[in-house]
Amino acid sequence: MQTRPAPSLRYSWLALATLLAGCGDKPPAAPPGGMPAPAVTVLAVQPESVPVAVELPGRTAPYLVAELRPQVTGIVKERLFKEGSDVQSGQVLYRIDPATYQAAFDSAKASLARAEANQEAARLKAGRHAELVRIEAVSKQANDEAQAAMKQAEAEVGAARAALDKARVDLDFTRVTAPISGRIGRSAVTAGALVTANQAAALATVQQLDPIYVDLTQSSADLLRLRRELEAGRLQRAAGVPVQLVLEDGSVYGHEGRLAFSEVTVDPATGSVTLRAIFPNPKGELLPGMYVRARLTQGVNRAAILVPHAAIARTPRGEAQAMVVNGDGVVEARIVQAGQSIGDRWVVSEGLAAGDRVIVEGLQKIKPGMPVQAQPAGTAPAPAATPAK
Repeated sequence: MQTRPAPSLRYSWLALATLLAGCGDKPPAAPPGGMPAPAVTVLAVQPESVPVAVELPGRTAPYLVAELRPQVTGIVKERLFKEGSDVQSGQVLYRIDPATYQAAFDSAKASLARAEANQEAARLKAGRHAELVRIEAVSKQANDEAQAAMKQAEAEVGAARAALDKARVDLDFTRVTAPISGRIGRSAVTAGALVTANQAAALATVQQLDPIYVDLTQSSADLLRLRRELEAGRLQRAAGVPVQLVLEDGSVYGHEGRLAFSEVTVDPATGSVTLRAIFPNPKGELLPGMYVRARLTQGVNRAAILVPHAAIARTPRGEAQAMVVNGDGVVEARIVQAGQSIGDRWVVSEGLAAGDRVIVEGLQKIKPGMPVQAQPAGTAPAPAATPAK
């Protein structure tokens, strides 16, 4: 038969076990959440003065354009230029057969000489009749007829001189000259071709490319918003409007341009306004019709909030979001408006205020509502917290 220990002995063992447990080390106390607060690097944002720049698409256009058309009808005898070359104003480009126009000029010149001779005879006769009528040697009717004949002769001289001038102009038009200096394109005719006065088809086109225009398009809504910002005083108008050009291959054009004018009407088909900038083009790098992008400053924001690119993320809905540490050391998610980019920073127009502490490092360890240890950017990181024994 098995014997059971006495009740007093069993109670002694329990008391001894309790005493030994109380003399050992206590287990570590876990912080709230079971993990130490993660350390993050924050940047206290402050207002700065930044230019309000926009990037607009555009195309280049020649500064001056002149289409060559013949003013007289005839056969082209020769072409006096090389296609694609630079020509000077007044340079002869085509020569039309002048034979018929030279003959017309000579005939008009002879007609003028005959009219001038008749005018001289009529003038002498009118002078004699004016003297004789005083002594009644001739009748008044004869004198009147002599005076009228003199005036008619003078009119005939004027008509003959005008005909001579027209013949001279037609003769000069047989030499087709460049109306402007610039670069000439391909020729539409060759020697031996028949051309007619004021024909619809141009013989060639001359374009002045230095300087050159760049026509830009901006949304009328953006332009209206900019004007309201300027009127409200949130933006200040820039002292000048320099324009920087980005070419099709992504390179930056070496010369800075300036804004020439802004269109006064909105295109109903696109809802945009045309802005025209002018650029120097000494080497002819810009050709008409090239697609470019232009960066121009339209104002100055004296109280802009700038945040590093790394501090801005996108939500599943595509909204820009920044993580901010509030006064209690807890993470908050802020939806912001990040538009213009300057270097490695976004210009935030809404969602942040001066003094907000934006998290720039350690974003992968946090989530909204989590307490964190904020370390200002540019200082040594704080040592990680360890559980107390």
